[in-house]
Amino acid sequence: MSGVSGSLKEAVEWLYSTQLFGVKLGLEGARRLAAAFGVSPFRGAALGEAGLGGGRGFSGRKFIHVAGTNGKGSTCAMLAAMCRQAGLRTGLYTSPHLVSVRERLQYDGDWISDAELLESLNRMRRLVEDWDPHPTFFEIVTVLALEWFERKGTDVVILETGLGGRLDATNIVTPAACAISSVGLDHQQYLGETLVDIAGEKAGIFKPSVPVVTSPQEAAVMGVFERRALEVGCALRTITAPWNGGPLGLKGEVQRWNAALAVAVLDAAGIEVDEMARRKGLAQVEWPGRFQEVLPGLVLDGAHNPAAAAVLVETWKETFGEVRASMIFGSMQDKDTAGVLRALEPIVGDFMFVPLQNPRAISVEALSALAREQMPGIPRRVLGSIAEALDTSVSGHKLVTGSLFLVGEVLAKIRGAEAEATAQ
Repeated sequence: MSGVSGSLKEAVEWLYSTQLFGVKLGLEGARRLAAAFGVSPFRGAALGEAGLGGGRGFSGRKFIHVAGTNGKGSTCAMLAAMCRQAGLRTGLYTSPHLVSVRERLQYDGDWISDAELLESLNRMRRLVEDWDPHPTFFEIVTVLALEWFERKGTDVVILETGLGGRLDATNIVTPAACAISSVGLDHQQYLGETLVDIAGEKAGIFKPSVPVVTSPQEAAVMGVFERRALEVGCALRTITAPWNGGPLGLKGEVQRWNAALAVAVLDAAGIEVDEMARRKGLAQVEWPGRFQEVLPGLVLDGAHNPAAAAVLVETWKETFGEVRASMIFGSMQDKDTAGVLRALEPIVGDFMFVPLQNPRAISVEALSALAREQMPGIPRRVLGSIAEALDTSVSGHKLVTGSLFLVGEVLAKIRGAEAEATAQ
């Protein structure tokens, strides 16, 4: 393959090294990179121009842009599953990944291949090696995905925002429709301390004449959305009931609300997916790390904020009744870990705190002290590794939660693979 040199391992290590440039919210860098990397409609465009209107840039394909705090990844997975069942060539872009960066870029349900990723990374590396400022990790992966989807000839691309929406690199695209899943407190250091602040960032993906569908929200959040829709001139619709059209591949009542959101935004985008394709797609949808029972008695759920933890408690009770979990837990320093622990209290039997590879992880000693403070009566253990926690015998079910990074490391252990160390 032309332009390929070196190993994939070396290329991926280079990609992860760009995380040293941190998180830079803003669209100018992503637009510049998209133009330089040959992504239409940015190719040859003046810096600052956005995508073509009506969601029909990029050689006629349609985009659906999905933002939110919790549930946006599941909503994206459902959208992609329904579109694939309808025979549409479907691109899916999500973050973060669990085991491999290849998970973030999917075409018709398959990850980008090793050879395609290597070729794209080599071209990208040559392009940006002398840039100042250097593109960020997320800008690089987003633009790489857009260019790959264009080459694959996709009909539909489902784009999940990374952080917020207004200044997220994915916001350089003008979609056919937008979806907003449940909004709560998370990433406050980037998005603001209040729900109103965070809602304003999510509403930054609203664009003139591009319809928006939202899950039910807090009154303050809906107020922000309604004002923003009036300002930019777009239709705003709120779903009012969960989807109950048949079996669903993801567990929990909250996933039926996400399914309703996915179905509604397909209609808003004018993407033709018949009822049979919708039912089949939703029945077969998979989304790793979201109440996923990977082995008998071992459930993985990446709940990393209090709202997600509360939903996890509901789903656990729906599935297992009053049985309490032996919880394998890890978390990041920039999360409301105390709030997550309090939310999980109704289903915790005991804690096993494990160390993570991620440099942002909280130490197991700090986690144990925090748990003692929040729930002094709950037994807890500090273990030396994830493997030790997985090997520990318990009388009931184990639940791995607190961080998607932890879920990724556990999945890698189970698969006999090695999780790629990533901070984003």
